[in-house]
Amino acid sequence: MKRIDFMRTLAVFQALIGFMILGEIHAAEVISAHGIAMNGTPRYSKGFKHFDYVNPEAPKGGKVRLSSIGTFDSFNGFISKGVSADGIGMIYETLTTGSSDEPFTEYGLLAEKIEYPSDRKWVIYHLNPKARFHDGEPVKPEDVIFTFNTLLEKGAPFYKSYYGEIKKVEKLGPQKVKFHFDPETTNRELVLITGQLPVLPKHYWEGRDFSKSSLEPPLGSGAYKIKKFEAGKYIIYERVKNHWAEELPVHLGMNNFDEVRYDYYRDATVALEAFKAGEYDFREENNSKLWATAYTGKSFDQNLVIRDEISHELPRGMQGFAFNTRKSIFKDRKVREALGYAFDFEWSNKNLFYGQYRRSPSYFTNSDLASSGLPSEAELKLLRPLKDHLPEEVFSKAYVLPKTDGSGNIRKQLRKASQLLKEAGWEVKDGKRIHTESGQALEFEILLISPAFERIVLPFSKNLERLGVKASVRVVDTAQYINRIRAFEFDMMVMVIGQSLSPGNEQNNYWHSDAAERNGSRNFMGIQNPAIDELITKVIQAPDREALVNSTRALDRALLWGHYVIPHWHINYYRLSYWNKFSRPKITPKYGLGFFTWWIDEEKQNTLFSKKPELKN
Repeated sequence: MKRIDFMRTLAVFQALIGFMILGEIHAAEVISAHGIAMNGTPRYSKGFKHFDYVNPEAPKGGKVRLSSIGTFDSFNGFISKGVSADGIGMIYETLTTGSSDEPFTEYGLLAEKIEYPSDRKWVIYHLNPKARFHDGEPVKPEDVIFTFNTLLEKGAPFYKSYYGEIKKVEKLGPQKVKFHFDPETTNRELVLITGQLPVLPKHYWEGRDFSKSSLEPPLGSGAYKIKKFEAGKYIIYERVKNHWAEELPVHLGMNNFDEVRYDYYRDATVALEAFKAGEYDFREENNSKLWATAYTGKSFDQNLVIRDEISHELPRGMQGFAFNTRKSIFKDRKVREALGYAFDFEWSNKNLFYGQYRRSPSYFTNSDLASSGLPSEAELKLLRPLKDHLPEEVFSKAYVLPKTDGSGNIRKQLRKASQLLKEAGWEVKDGKRIHTESGQALEFEILLISPAFERIVLPFSKNLERLGVKASVRVVDTAQYINRIRAFEFDMMVMVIGQSLSPGNEQNNYWHSDAAERNGSRNFMGIQNPAIDELITKVIQAPDREALVNSTRALDRALLWGHYVIPHWHINYYRLSYWNKFSRPKITPKYGLGFFTWWIDEEKQNTLFSKKPELKN
């Protein structure tokens, strides 16, 4: 009997050992690939020649002049100090790079091969032995490790949150570097976002203070490097000849301009006039009135300047008047909801925007991630456990923005607003909205970076005045604006939060409680809600596309019913104007403009110069 028991025990033990060995073999199995998709498989298979939306035969040469508003005083865009120069990202390469015709797929760049397990608990990058910094030094694992550690220790606070689940980065060999993730993580996008790391040269930064803004041109490995600049006025980048990555599939047909110049203008009005005078070549217009009225004249009639609209399928995110809920007057959700009734979008669209816009009813507008109607059962499954921290309307009502007839008569909307304010304890006394307990007046400042926005804010302000609410407008320069929003020193601002088709870790920086008091985060509204925190986690941990869509829609509902912003508007096309010297590929990518796939067309440029010889200078 004892013998039988012993043999049984031995058999069980051997079986357990076998399972353990099999488990270890399974865990050790890795995928070795040229690229990785967030969901499914990459569009482009191993050995692909180039992206579909480029012209691999595009000629290289010529100069392109672009514009920027404001100023710059730094080349270090990785810290929270200073204002970095536009285009500075062009001097760096990343471990991987994305395509613009897929929701979220990364292909090797500095890394020629990617290894990761099916559970995505870690990733190994095999560096391309041809990868070089601009001084000829090879890109090494030590540079990757240095970059990661430096960004966490000295970079903007965002990096600690974004890369928080990466526990260690180690060198495995001369060309191999491994990222170890938190073993408990279920965040499937970590494998992709580590690849987006711009790699800095360790040998350059040793002996320099990374935590300080600087105008010393930094060393990079990208397709461009700084040629010349004058702080706050202009910066010129030159294409690196015989760049190490020029013939890689992810770069072929791209980076076709020999020089890229950014000229800085004090405001948008001056910049537009400079464009029409031929001081720079390409412009994207964000002002509906200007798009409708300003792009006319002899140069347009003669086809010397092109006015173009190019559609896209990008999520439009959220633009809106953002409440700083750190301020006592905006802590009550009813107050925030009430003030939203004073914004008459239909009147603005008719009288200010030339009917060009649609209202944005979601933080993920123009995508399948946007919520609509009542929540589905899949969404409710995520929302019900969080009901103690969510408004009842999340479960029972479809989110619908106030709508007017566009006549300017919004008495019905203002009556609703007044009712909500009274319910929140705000009564009108001597024409002012006063809190019945504290005696505080409902007054606030709207912070703007551009005077062009005043024409939009002023009608809103006048409607608020009819409610007894005083909203003043303050326009500040670029540097002051950036410093104030980094420190959350505002009452209300115009917030713009972009979104992708694959939301993930960045949502923590937008809406999570931990980011609310972290200077430099993008949680401008100061949201601190455990339900939203949990829904962000669900978004990040979504195992497949269906789960991602459902969790994002649930998050969208929680944000919308929190009334943290008064939503603005969107369009689903680019409004472009450019001097007629460019050609571009036949295919425009779904999820980006792809301007750096364009090239200078010598024949067009010669024709342009013959008719406008002053543009040669």
